[in-house]
Amino acid sequence: MSESLKTGMDLPCVSDGVGDRVRSDSTSSTASQGSKGRLLLRQRLSQLLTCVEDLSSDDEANEEVSRTLAEAFQLCGNISPRETLRLHMVTWNVATAEPPDDVTSLLYLDTQPTTDLYVIGLQEVNAAPLKFLSDLLLEDSWSHHFMNTLAPREYIKVSSVRMQGLLLLVFSKKIHVPFIRDIQTTYTRTGLFGYWGNKGGVSVRFSLYGHMMCFVNCHLAAHMDYALQRVDEFEYILETQDFDLVNTPSVRDHKVVFWFGDLNFRIADHGMHFLRSSINSGRFNLLWERDQLLTMRKKEPFLQEFEEGPLKFKPTYKFDLNSDTYDTSGKKRKPAWTDRILWRIKPKNTPAAEDKEEGWASTSTHHSDDGQDEYPIKVLQDTYTCDPSYGVSDHKPVIGIFDLEMRKQSDCPLVCVCPEGHWSADQEAVVSYTVLEDFLSSTWDWIGLYKVRLEEGVVGGEVVFVLPVSTNLLE
Repeated sequence: MSESLKTGMDLPCVSDGVGDRVRSDSTSSTASQGSKGRLLLRQRLSQLLTCVEDLSSDDEANEEVSRTLAEAFQLCGNISPRETLRLHMVTWNVATAEPPDDVTSLLYLDTQPTTDLYVIGLQEVNAAPLKFLSDLLLEDSWSHHFMNTLAPREYIKVSSVRMQGLLLLVFSKKIHVPFIRDIQTTYTRTGLFGYWGNKGGVSVRFSLYGHMMCFVNCHLAAHMDYALQRVDEFEYILETQDFDLVNTPSVRDHKVVFWFGDLNFRIADHGMHFLRSSINSGRFNLLWERDQLLTMRKKEPFLQEFEEGPLKFKPTYKFDLNSDTYDTSGKKRKPAWTDRILWRIKPKNTPAAEDKEEGWASTSTHHSDDGQDEYPIKVLQDTYTCDPSYGVSDHKPVIGIFDLEMRKQSDCPLVCVCPEGHWSADQEAVVSYTVLEDFLSSTWDWIGLYKVRLEEGVVGGEVVFVLPVSTNLLE
């Protein structure tokens, strides 16, 4: 099936939608095609053993052995191998600042292995009325800066969502775009009793090779004495955000959830002198016991569902601008790990109790590859740190790097898209597409065309849109 469609050039993009290694595993409760494949494989091997026992010199028996062996090895080949995708996450309260000139070190662009997915959550992006309106009409400076940095390296912005100062961006290598499906975004306000969006959470959810994932970027209530309010806001966002999907209507329904942002939890009780001496000597463990988030996780069952790597980096708040010096103003705010990255693995139907030490994520696995689920996903945190080299804000950016080990539930694009002719700003653009795989169609299906980058044309400075060769059709 091959079709053509036209698009006006005013709408070029119709979809916008170092610490310890910590490991978590997930299993799905639904039966999979791979599980059926294993059952058939066992049946064929059982038949083979029967044939071998009855083996005689006649040609008919030998023929049966050869046929059964061929079927068994074919089924073995149909069991997909595990692959690892690299996820690079950033959370940064930018305090209304403009982007720095270079974000190469923030994104680890010159390191190996290369990143497959970037998820960037910002808080306090400049949302002054005039600035916010101009960003709605054009594109905010942070999105534009990250796009210009990543696009030449073949990354595509697959989705973004903004609520006043909260901004969440998702970039992917072009090769993965056909397999990022069912993209949805939402937001929740918690400022001024839920009527104002200066605080709250924004989310992007999608299916990555068939695995349901959700990313939630939050900015919770500030100040030392509001720890309980922060917990309430955390739970409110978790419980109220919903999506228009039958299998994952809420955040908790996703196989993997990443929860991050300026969560604003502070270090209680300790005086300034003890705080700074512990930080300067690198004895961060002396401060963990009074970290409000770690304390609350011991009390709140819903927080215990989330995991976090050890805090083995300097507290990321509050710094003098363009320096590595903690707050020297009259307020002299105490240093704190306000900026965090947590994750949650959807538990089994009957989760087993696990030992935790110091409130950190366990390195033991809670999945046995026993064939009950052919498509588990394993989350291994490789890096949890901050980058102190950036000084445009009173917060330092926090970086979390994860390896996502998975078996792909889908490895064939649903459609192949090819632009026809030369695209320019003053002409209609024609795209042809071919359906590559049968699926249950719907009148709500759509094809997302993702903008890779803009290039200046040779004649008259016209804009040329460079599209990926294939994309996905979403239900």
